[in-house]
Amino acid sequence: MSKPSTILFDLDGTLLEMHTEPFVKRYLQELGRYIGDRYDAEKLLALIWDATKAMIVSQEPDKTNEQVFLEHFIAHSGLKKEEVWPIFDAFYRDVFPTLSHLTYPSPWAKKIIEAAKQQGYRVAVATNPVFPRMAIHNRLAWIELAPEEFDLVTVYEESHFTKPNPGYFQEICSRLGVQPMECVMVGNHMQEDMVASKLGMKTFLVTNYLEDRGEPQYQVDQRGSLEELYEAIRNKTGVFAG
Repeated sequence: MSKPSTILFDLDGTLLEMHTEPFVKRYLQELGRYIGDRYDAEKLLALIWDATKAMIVSQEPDKTNEQVFLEHFIAHSGLKKEEVWPIFDAFYRDVFPTLSHLTYPSPWAKKIIEAAKQQGYRVAVATNPVFPRMAIHNRLAWIELAPEEFDLVTVYEESHFTKPNPGYFQEICSRLGVQPMECVMVGNHMQEDMVASKLGMKTFLVTNYLEDRGEPQYQVDQRGSLEELYEAIRNKTGVFAG
């Protein structure tokens, strides 16, 4: 059995303590408000959902998630990128950072990452890359972490797959130059995070904001709270032993 060298951390509901569904709902409400009467906000939000779904089902390894999203959005909205993208960019720059009050950041995230580095692990943020870089970096800032503290942070501009596609985890391994069996995937979502076990990754299911849609079920090698995750990393026990 390979000794783990790399830990992949989910962000929403794992390092960043939050309930994902209400957050996404509110985020879309705020985006709709920001679009205002410049365009039909309801129609645009429906298109954003559809374009996001297109990213999730995409099996095109030569297209980034951003390209898939953009192609779908432009094809179905009848708008030009230069008309609407500056609005999205301004929203992520000016409004999205104010949504931190919908999350519950605690010191655990910083402590966990510091412990992992002290133990010599490489660390990556394996957050579902359906958001632009700016939105993901913002959410890291809410837990006082920066992208340069990680070996990799997955963003929609650079990723070609999303969770729960095993190709997403395979791409992370390729970019980091590691084998799946050298990695531990840490996340709070049974379907989106624990699917990493199909590639041979060890898994740690974080229970604070546990999400489980019921089916399919995947192998969970260890489970526990953020505090228990911290202790396991710090003491190199359970899936971090070796």
